[in-house]
Amino acid sequence: MPVQFQIVMFAIVAAVLLFMLYNVLGKKVGRQPQEDARLPQAAPAGGQAPASVPALDAATAAAVAGLKARDPNFDPARFLEGARQAYETIVRGYASGDRDALRPLLTPAVMTSFEAGITAREARGDREQTEFLHTPRADLELATVRDDRAVAKVRFLAELRNIVTPAAGEAVTEERRTAEVWTFERVLGAADPNWALARVEPASA
Repeated sequence: MPVQFQIVMFAIVAAVLLFMLYNVLGKKVGRQPQEDARLPQAAPAGGQAPASVPALDAATAAAVAGLKARDPNFDPARFLEGARQAYETIVRGYASGDRDALRPLLTPAVMTSFEAGITAREARGDREQTEFLHTPRADLELATVRDDRAVAKVRFLAELRNIVTPAAGEAVTEERRTAEVWTFERVLGAADPNWALARVEPASA
C-alpha cells in the first residue's frame, strides 16, 4: 500500500475519532449528576472498598456473574470507583494535554486519537482547562468477558466547566452537562491488572 495512501487513511480515521470525541464531551443533557446518592464513595483510610453498587438489572447482573466466574477478584463497587477516578483523570488530562497521565489509562488506538487532538490544539496555541462542578455519576451498564478480555461499560453523567484560552484573545468559559458511555478493557491473566479506556460513545440523558 503506498505510503501516501496510508497517511491519508490515518488522517481520515483520526478525524472521525476526534469528531466523535468532541461531540461526546460537548453534549448537553438535562439530568443532574449529583442526583445519584447511590454512587460508591471513595475507599476510607482503612483501605476498604465500597460495599455496594446501584441495583443492576437481571441481564447486567448475569453478565457480572459471568465475569466473576473468570475473574473472582472483580468487585463491581471497587471497579466503579476506579472507573470514576479514571474518568476524571482522563477528562482533565485531555484538556491540559497531559500525555503522561493519559497513556497508562488508554488503549493505544484511543491514545493515538487523543494525542492527535492535543497536538492540533497545541499547534493553534490554545490552552484548555476542565473543572468538575460535582462528583460525576457512574453507572455500570455491562461487565462481561469476550475471548481473553474483560470488558466493562460505564455510563457517566457529569457537569463541567470548560475554560478555553485562545492564542490571541480572552478566555472563554462554558458550563455544560455531558452523558457518555465509556468502555474499559483489560486482558485476563495479564501481569498488569489495570483497565484501559477502549471506546467513548454518546449516551442519552
